[in-house]
Amino acid sequence: MTQRWSGELLHIHIAPAASYEMEELAEARLIVGKGIEGDRYFFGTGTYSPKPDVREVTLIEAEVLEQLAAGEPKVPGIKLNLAPGDHRRNLTTRGVPLNHLIGQRFRVGETVLWGARLNFPCKYIEELLGAPRLFDGLLNRSGLNCAIEVGGVIRPGDRIVPMES
Repeated sequence: MTQRWSGELLHIHIAPAASYEMEELAEARLIVGKGIEGDRYFFGTGTYSPKPDVREVTLIEAEVLEQLAAGEPKVPGIKLNLAPGDHRRNLTTRGVPLNHLIGQRFRVGETVLWGARLNFPCKYIEELLGAPRLFDGLLNRSGLNCAIEVGGVIRPGDRIVPMES
């Protein structure tokens, strides 16, 4: 069965090391087996770098950020405005069902990513942003950790589309 969706890459962010401020990029080079050039996980200096995990590129849905700003879901009912770099994910998407992409391949511009696992929120982001209860607001919708299968350059505005398995 072919999935029928198409999304868009809105923002690209990297940070050179854990806890550093995220920097927005106009384009980025994705390297197979490493990550985004210049990012903390590319260098192995991210908070979760030492763990055996697929975290070459992380994604989050813009729709989740909009829901948090509106106080949805009603439980926990927090309202929190997060800028695209505040969530600490590399790519902000629109129109992409990230929770459905575990074990799936999809194209972002000229690259191909494989959805490895859901990204779980952590208390660390609450401390870093001074945003109590952000952990609760991101439960089950904190993004997707991916491996890079085909590297290349990506840019905001690139289409994101599913691929046949």
